[in-house]
Amino acid sequence: MPEIYKNYINGEWVESSGEKYENRNPANWDEVIGIFQKSTKEDAIAAVEAAQRAYERWRLFPAPKRAEIIFKAAQMLVERKETFARDETREMGKILPETRGDVQEAIDMSFFIAGEGRRLYGFTTPSELPLKFQMSVRIPMGVAAIITPWNFPMAIPSWKIVPALVAGNTVVFKPATDTPLSAYNFVKTLIDAGIPKGVVNLVTGSGAVVGESLIAHPHVKVISFTGSSEVGKRIGSKGASLFKKVSLEMGGKNAQIVMEDANLELAVDGAVWGGFGTTGQRCTATSRIVVHKKVYKEFLDRFVERVKALKIGNGIDPSTDVGPLINEAQMNKVLSYIEIGKKEGAKMLIGGFRLTGGDYDKGWFIAPTIFADVDQNMRIAQEEIFGPVVSVIPADSLEEAIEIVNNSKYGLSSSIYTNDVKNAFLAIRDIYTGITYVNAPTIGAEVHLPFGGVNQTGNGHREGGNTVIDIFSEWKSVYIDFSGRLQRAQIDTDKIVKKE
Repeated sequence: MPEIYKNYINGEWVESSGEKYENRNPANWDEVIGIFQKSTKEDAIAAVEAAQRAYERWRLFPAPKRAEIIFKAAQMLVERKETFARDETREMGKILPETRGDVQEAIDMSFFIAGEGRRLYGFTTPSELPLKFQMSVRIPMGVAAIITPWNFPMAIPSWKIVPALVAGNTVVFKPATDTPLSAYNFVKTLIDAGIPKGVVNLVTGSGAVVGESLIAHPHVKVISFTGSSEVGKRIGSKGASLFKKVSLEMGGKNAQIVMEDANLELAVDGAVWGGFGTTGQRCTATSRIVVHKKVYKEFLDRFVERVKALKIGNGIDPSTDVGPLINEAQMNKVLSYIEIGKKEGAKMLIGGFRLTGGDYDKGWFIAPTIFADVDQNMRIAQEEIFGPVVSVIPADSLEEAIEIVNNSKYGLSSSIYTNDVKNAFLAIRDIYTGITYVNAPTIGAEVHLPFGGVNQTGNGHREGGNTVIDIFSEWKSVYIDFSGRLQRAQIDTDKIVKKE
């Protein structure tokens, strides 16, 4: 009998007043991993109210002490890494080395942000008036609604929840319906590390019910969302109408440039990892590769040869290179884009079909797919597919390659392979994305640098690094006048006489 997992509200594990749903393995649909709550609006409201009550205590808890709890949680994540990685592979599908990396990212983020508990820096600046002191400080905001996707179910929640807590906010966490066990594991670790009741609340269920209820609640002051651009646009509009701070991390159509002087073996390594790691289900996945015509054929030959050798299967198997899609709907979406690519006239070199027979029949597997001779304006080169499909586009020059990269409504990640330092710095200067790699794929961000994109990828906020604290805090300017008289800024400054 599968275990039944409950919501966590106000320090208690409680059942929803609604129905329940099964969490199944995308590599083996027969395996039920657990039973989770299909929560109601009332559950979401109860969680927000618990978080609001806890906020009045938590915001006064010294920031270094808040951070010590996070540090302890990070140590526990280290001890539980293998167990959590295996749970994540079972519910999300990606291979064990990747899920270990996902948990490691949560560890790294927790250790890094724990250090910020003693570095929630403001700044001081001289006043234009005598006998007056001024400074800025950070203040927490209140209840933070955290809404996360299924592709990084341990790492992405850590990027949001940990800084929210260290900054002094309380949290209501709604994970993706496809990956609730990883969310449970993360929250359980925070509880075991000593998070007080009501400070972190977990409510599983649909975005249409739980997510919308959180967004609309007047006690929720900040919303942090990672997911599709379509959903993000609705959240942004709703949040703006309610005067809430909203941080959106959304889609990408990331491109890798391969110049004629590139190390082709290294460039192919990057293309395989960037294009087919996590089965292409990353917002930073390398879905476009722009190759200089002088090395176009050689690159394609090597790329296809490498992709042919990839083993597709259950991510628990240590010999597997690429796991399944997350669910049947996502698989069908990817298959529909493959048909679009064919109809648009792109040349399919490999893949393009669902894998069947044996264990494949129990999961959502698609053969890694490469399209060549893609026009930059084709739908497969413009729209986010979120699957193991890579479009290869020829270019005559670096300038044309950069134009192709920038021809996108998104702007998250980019990369260039070149041995010419001038090419590298021109790409860094002229590519309009939030992230640019040199001689590395479009995936691989580290927690201590800002993460985010431009255009329709996001709304200007940056996760990662200490910049993430800006999402979960407000600035307060403080002026202290100890002159004992009225001093008027911008008016009385001309009356100041320097002492002889």
